Amino acid sequence: MSQASTQPASRPQTTGGPAVQRQFVNFQCFKLDPAFRRLDQSTRESMRTELLAAFDQKVDGLLCLSYSVAGLRPDVDFLLWRIALNAEVFQEQTRLINKTRMAGYLSNPQSFLSMTKRSMYIDKVDPFHTAESRTHIIPGKRRFLFVYPFVKTRDWYLLPMEKRQEFMDSHIRVGSKYPSVKLNTTYSFGIDDQDFVVAFETDEPRDFLDLVMELRETEASKYTLRDYPMFTAIQMPMEKILDQLF
Repeated sequence: MSQASTQPASRPQTTGGPAVQRQFVNFQCFKLDPAFRRLDQSTRESMRTELLAAFDQKVDGLLCLSYSVAGLRPDVDFLLWRIALNAEVFQEQTRLINKTRMAGYLSNPQSFLSMTKRSMYIDKVDPFHTAESRTHIIPGKRRFLFVYPFVKTRDWYLLPMEKRQEFMDSHIRVGSKYPSVKLNTTYSFGIDDQDFVVAFETDEPRDFLDLVMELRETEASKYTLRDYPMFTAIQMPMEKILDQLF
């Protein structure tokens, strides 16, 4: 898959701390039309090779990881976790995919767009937390990915900051009990339908399940308006993902 460029491609953040490069993040979901499997084998193999070649083409500034959802949800077969400093980078990779014949058999049931941003809550709990650690995501260190859009109620945003911080302190303490689960929170205000996109990485799915159950009991959870659809995905090279779909 394409690797991230070291060249900066967007304006650095100039307020609220040291200047950092904020990233665009996109979770793009794909579903394969069953009609593809009714094509003859040689045609399918040719189209598969063509699609893999499109994914192998270098797109400057793009970090892209592939995950299989096959057999885990009926509406999605695989997803791409894409990170770049400019949204146009995502469009360039999409252009390459759309030029392939196999793209005619792929639909996009879901796509979530967001950006990295320094949290206003976590700094109060962890004084050693840095702006860089929240505005630059380093993904893919764990096998399982759990991702979903997240929307808070409007009442949440009308609470005094002190009260929200109190609720979030409790929320963060619960999360700290599960060190095997890494949280990546990105922000979608004004650029997509949700408030946030939340992506958890872990090698221990049971820990994530227990974490979510415990978070349901926190005071902050009553201000959740929507936290679905939920995607359980397994990191996998595109070659193996396509093998599953043939």
